[in-house]
Amino acid sequence: MLEIIVSKKKESKQIALVENGKLIEIYEENNSDNKNEGNIYMGVVKDIIPGMQAAFLNIGTDKNSFIHLKDILPQEDQKNEKSSKKVEQNIKKVVKPNDKILVQVKKDSNAKKGARVSAHLSLVGRLTVLMPNTNIITISQKIENEDEKQRLLEIARGVLPENTGIVIRTAAYKRSKTEIENDINFLLAKWKKIKEDADKCESAPQLIYKNPGITEKLIIDLADEKIEKIIFDDKKEYEHISKMLKEYGIENSTKLELNEKSNIFDLYEIQKQKEKLEARKIWLNCGGFITIDQTEALTAIDVNTGKYMGSSNLEDTVYKVNYEATIEIAKQLRLRDIGGIIIIDYIDMQKQENKDKIEKLLKQELKNDRAKTQVEGFTGLDLMELTRKHICSHK
Repeated sequence: MLEIIVSKKKESKQIALVENGKLIEIYEENNSDNKNEGNIYMGVVKDIIPGMQAAFLNIGTDKNSFIHLKDILPQEDQKNEKSSKKVEQNIKKVVKPNDKILVQVKKDSNAKKGARVSAHLSLVGRLTVLMPNTNIITISQKIENEDEKQRLLEIARGVLPENTGIVIRTAAYKRSKTEIENDINFLLAKWKKIKEDADKCESAPQLIYKNPGITEKLIIDLADEKIEKIIFDDKKEYEHISKMLKEYGIENSTKLELNEKSNIFDLYEIQKQKEKLEARKIWLNCGGFITIDQTEALTAIDVNTGKYMGSSNLEDTVYKVNYEATIEIAKQLRLRDIGGIIIIDYIDMQKQENKDKIEKLLKQELKNDRAKTQVEGFTGLDLMELTRKHICSHK
């Protein structure tokens, strides 16, 4: 049973995703964070950097944002060999200082760098992601059935206007033609409004489109996962989400509940579960443990036998610890929303069969994760390498 708990205070909002009483995802959004990821701006080119084939844009934030030439040129399908052979261009011939460009923030700014932006825009819906100004049509890798892929492609091609691409999300699997068409048309209407506002924009920089917040994105992503209810402790937030559900046509899919009298995070001891996320060491049921160390470059996860001595031979003991560790690692990656490069140092296994089983298990467990993950497998040094994309930068 899935439930979403939204607790709003004066300066912040916490959003927890709970399954059968256990915390599986949690996010925090502060009013002072000033997050811009996903927002669309009319930006102004300030400086050209020929040596990097890039430019700095003023989008109205504290720091100028960065855009690379490849994020200005028309978007191409990297799987298409003909399109991937790009002709070298000079950024000075593509943009000039004071040019206005409609861009979207792809990566937020930090203490050292401004935001990373792109002219390749995308609008996220329940079942699809609309990509204006390109003809690329792709399907989520999690949809493997070839007949279903073909059906989804035909539906998308039947409704998409010229020079409009799309990503068909996993949630579209087995959805009706009407549902998918409605989702695409909803995004097309949103894009039409953005384009109209951009065309009317006489001065820049200017915010053209504000990306939905964490709560909205979480609900949209999980709309088809049979959420039992969404609990709020703030009336305005309750009313805002109620209105949003009507806009997306899913107002009858989830029960909304307002509880202003008690601390709703106490319902499932969310605060206690949240505090455990700060621990570097996580114990496994068998007595082994894992440690998680996050750095700017990557996240290193180490697996240890700990107190577990085993009852048979060494290989079986090692495999059992690695098995439990794999399940826990997949859970922790989602719970902590760990992104980027992840290296797992499993306890050495002698049998290739056991290594293959652990890799297969990791891939299987990561299917429960809403984030995009890519398992590269064991390296020559017997380290498991994978990548994961953040669900949300508002952490």
